[in-house]
Amino acid sequence: MPDSPIFAKVYDLLLWLVPRTLKFPREHRFILASRLQSAAFNLQRALLQAVKASDAPAQAAALRQADVELADLRLNLRLSNDLQLLDVRGYEHVARSTDEIGRLLGGWQKKSAAV
Repeated sequence: MPDSPIFAKVYDLLLWLVPRTLKFPREHRFILASRLQSAAFNLQRALLQAVKASDAPAQAAALRQADVELADLRLNLRLSNDLQLLDVRGYEHVARSTDEIGRLLGGWQKKSAAV
């Protein structure tokens, strides 16, 4: 399952996000950039926990946690955009990326609930 498209999308998101957050102004780098990076890495970790879960309830819990991390990431990205820490093209790119990850995550949640 780690070769699933959602893992590739989250990895690509991390590749895009980390260098940009390192360029945030100092007053935002240690708070907002750190929160963005943590949410993205926690999202990846929750997805890995879902794959490694030994039973359906544990997998469902990990997927719920991934959903929470994705919502947190989106909120902090929107704040970064509003504070003009991301340019318009960058925000559009990352918004499309998080939307696609959200669709993949929702599909996984529905599939695991049906099993």
